[in-house]
Amino acid sequence: MPGARTALRRLACRLIAGILLLTFSGAAHADLASIFTNTAVRAAIPRRASIIFIQCHGLGYGDLSCYGQTNFQTPNFDQLAAKGMRFTHYTPGDTNPAVLTLALLNGTSTPSGGLTVAQTLKNLGYHTGMIGEWPLSVEPWKLGFDDFAGFLNPDEGTNYYADSFWRYTPKMFYSPISSSWTDWQPGDGPNNGGRELIFQNSGGQKVRYLPDFMLTGWMQNFVRSHQPDRYNGFDPFFLLVNLPAPRTATLGKDDFPVPSDAPYTDVPWPQAAKNRAALLTHLDGDIAGLIEVLNQLGMTNDVAIFLTSGNVPEKFTDPRLNFFRTAADVQNPPTNAWSAPMIVYWPGEVPAGQVSDYKWSARDFLPTAAQIGLCPAPENIEGQSILPLLLGRKMPDSP
Repeated sequence: MPGARTALRRLACRLIAGILLLTFSGAAHADLASIFTNTAVRAAIPRRASIIFIQCHGLGYGDLSCYGQTNFQTPNFDQLAAKGMRFTHYTPGDTNPAVLTLALLNGTSTPSGGLTVAQTLKNLGYHTGMIGEWPLSVEPWKLGFDDFAGFLNPDEGTNYYADSFWRYTPKMFYSPISSSWTDWQPGDGPNNGGRELIFQNSGGQKVRYLPDFMLTGWMQNFVRSHQPDRYNGFDPFFLLVNLPAPRTATLGKDDFPVPSDAPYTDVPWPQAAKNRAALLTHLDGDIAGLIEVLNQLGMTNDVAIFLTSGNVPEKFTDPRLNFFRTAADVQNPPTNAWSAPMIVYWPGEVPAGQVSDYKWSARDFLPTAAQIGLCPAPENIEGQSILPLLLGRKMPDSP
């Protein structure tokens, strides 16, 4: 009866969300924490927040100054931490990207047969999207993502100047006959998207830098296109970003392609160190661009941003690059329980400037996202929601 249970959970989530939205529609602000306690709701419930979950491949404590790096600064990452909550004991749960992605999607490290986080939120009216590397054999649009832009073959993500990517959107269909995108019709057969060229990088050119292209191009376009407004009934969105950076582009080498090593050109470091630091500066600037777009759209308080790592940091071949490592990196070797940076930024809901040593993992994201969407956490999963902690309350298992 797994199918029946799944259908019932889906129906329950829709009914609960519908009742809550009808009851509290039009409210300006509320105490979300009151929803998940036994006390009466003390204030009106706002529209549900959108959710952005960003995983940077190979990001470590030593890449961010808010986690102890002192040789260079990451002011925009630091700002998110200063205005949100920084965790010191978060783990993606594995060293294998496919395994940790399954844990993130399913709330469990073993196959559950239940709904993914994308399917759960989609059933609640969220528009769902996925950007970047996809390490699973099942396509993202078959697991609840409405839109996809990225790489179905993870090896492609090592090319920082890729000349094409895979694109899927339910309303468009790539015709191999005409080599063009057209409106998809049921008669066209299964819609599995198609490969879209990045013309500026064709013929080996290096014009479109992939990390910037994803974060300032694809991500910002998704946010602008699916911002909750009167045209879409103020439905929120969920966006998962698996950014294939700042990892090395060549396995076993300190190879960090970047358009320029500025502002570290004149610093007396090995060239690979200059490049990696410059790469991180690019990512830091891209995060600033995202916040600027949210400010422009008036969405800052309506988006919960989770920022973390999607894989263990590299072991540098050149020991002179080890200054990127911090004491925390050394204390957390790359086992399946390795600790990654995790910053949660949600102004107005997550108290600013908090540092938490609470231990949680990727498995806890699904139930957390479900509760942000005003739906009970799915059954038969290993994770538990950390929403109470994010809202400034104690977790049930805390002393």
